Amino acid sequence: MDFSLTEQQEKIKGETLDFARAHFNNDLIERDKNQKFDRDLWRTAGKHKLMGLCIPEQYGGRGLDPLTTVVALEAFGEGCEDGGFCFAIAAHLFATVVPIWIFGSDEQRQHYLPNLCDGTWVAANAMTELTSGSDVFNLATAAVDISAGDETREFELNGHKTYVSNAPHADILLTYASTDYSKGFFGGISSFILNKSEHNFKVSEPIDKMGARTCQMGEVVFENLIVSHSALLGNVGGGGTVFNRSMEWERVCLGATHLGVMNRMLAKAVSFTKRRMSSGVPIGQNQAISHALSDLRTRLEAARLLTYQSAWKLGKSKRGMALDASMTKLSVSELFKDFSLIICQIYAGEGYVNNHEAERVMRDALGSTIYSGTSEVQKNIISKLI
Repeated sequence: MDFSLTEQQEKIKGETLDFARAHFNNDLIERDKNQKFDRDLWRTAGKHKLMGLCIPEQYGGRGLDPLTTVVALEAFGEGCEDGGFCFAIAAHLFATVVPIWIFGSDEQRQHYLPNLCDGTWVAANAMTELTSGSDVFNLATAAVDISAGDETREFELNGHKTYVSNAPHADILLTYASTDYSKGFFGGISSFILNKSEHNFKVSEPIDKMGARTCQMGEVVFENLIVSHSALLGNVGGGGTVFNRSMEWERVCLGATHLGVMNRMLAKAVSFTKRRMSSGVPIGQNQAISHALSDLRTRLEAARLLTYQSAWKLGKSKRGMALDASMTKLSVSELFKDFSLIICQIYAGEGYVNNHEAERVMRDALGSTIYSGTSEVQKNIISKLI
């Protein structure tokens, strides 16, 4: 068993880290303050195919395996200090692009994936509703077959989605709706790819939120929206499988950006404790500080190993990854939350001030135990599978 990165992975890691540091940290404070999503930066990221890391080259991606994808995203998270932008890329890739690649027809792949991988389009995943967040088995949004089964099969879509990351600027929307309430989540839910230029769905203004502010979030409303059979992703009733598979990818891989953030913040905190003096000595010599940093480093290494192992399994296993994905997501997100609070405590008043990096990272981190399934949901999944 070899735990070292390959030469290719080391190269990708270094290139991605340098790329992130060079292009994505200018005007960050203003973008965060104004909750601004920058399309030009999105296109810049597209030149590096960050939105298509794990998508085959034939569809415009880089063709990386899941483990190498995680290595690249960790490097990007370390080099890019804009946590919202990192989240926007990961949500776009794993909740929308990956399911189109896995479940889409060849025609859908050829039509959507190249523009989704190169930064031309932005994608959003619209699943959450006001009455069904963690309870995804209780969708109110409905898609009614109005075509009597003929060759021009159409659906009428009605419903209201909320907390949709990337929605205010999305060109492509992957959404889920009930097509047969009697069959429940597996068999009764279908997934649809909607193109903003073709489908007249309504999108709200950005929702003002605490963290990850440069990844705008909004509501989406469908009112008697007619969609053709060609908009279906997979089969009628197959939306539950599509969603679960996309969540396995997201729960394993999205947290890699958090690992990168923690790499950066730990290094900065260690440096800070060596130069910040109290009673004539660096505060890092105080055991309360040094032990806190020791614990963070130890937990970070454990979370990284779990993420790498799960990503490796994701690339090798043909069976479901629900247990590994939930353990990874729970471990990384809970660490990220704890980590950010401890780092702020170490910086004390300096870290509590608006626009300090520790304060911004803390705001970003608090959402990580909520999106992609709350920590409580992950524990429910784990308890059922062990």
